[in-house]
Amino acid sequence: MSANYPIFYSFRRCPYAMRARLALVMAEREVELREVVLKDKPAELLKISPKGTVPVLFDTDQNVIEESLDIMLWAAEHHAIWQSLDEQQRKEAFILIEENDVSFKQALDRYKYADRYPEHSEQYYRQQGEQFLSKLEYRLNQQIGLMSDTLTLVDFAILPFVRQFALVNWDWFSNADYPRLQNWLNGFLQSDLFTQIMHKYPQWHSGDEIILFPAAPNQ
Repeated sequence: MSANYPIFYSFRRCPYAMRARLALVMAEREVELREVVLKDKPAELLKISPKGTVPVLFDTDQNVIEESLDIMLWAAEHHAIWQSLDEQQRKEAFILIEENDVSFKQALDRYKYADRYPEHSEQYYRQQGEQFLSKLEYRLNQQIGLMSDTLTLVDFAILPFVRQFALVNWDWFSNADYPRLQNWLNGFLQSDLFTQIMHKYPQWHSGDEIILFPAAPNQ
């Protein structure tokens, strides 16, 4: 394993890996990127993290960080996207992110794969998710970001999941009564930041040339 850079195992479309990449870019924390194909996980990943999920970060002190939010906090420890939040805002941030990761993610999975959960209709699962969307809309009606008049770690932790929810039925989302949320998401999707984190990298294999992330502007 590389001793020069932290090693970051990622999968392009995974929302957990997406939010970790967002924090790495915003905080300008350079890592060695190893893009994983979930059906063909490298032995090096499974050795340090047997559960085999992504993202995973292996830092230069040989610490293994297996949760996406912990990777975000590691990346942004000294950056304004986290440091700008006061103690009360940080408490609110963790509550909001936990709701995203638990109840909203559950509704999202059932909405996205409604045929696998025939107990209720797709519309029912969408309405379950809308409880969270309404909270986000209310917050964005007060300010530009979820916590303040700038985007912070909280926005980047939640944006990939709202994106997934919207993509289940984009026509519905675009016409739903969430104007602030739509602007918030569309601004992200049209940004250079989104383009940067969604760049397609080849599957990593042992012995491959190192790929640094975030990439230099001319790469």
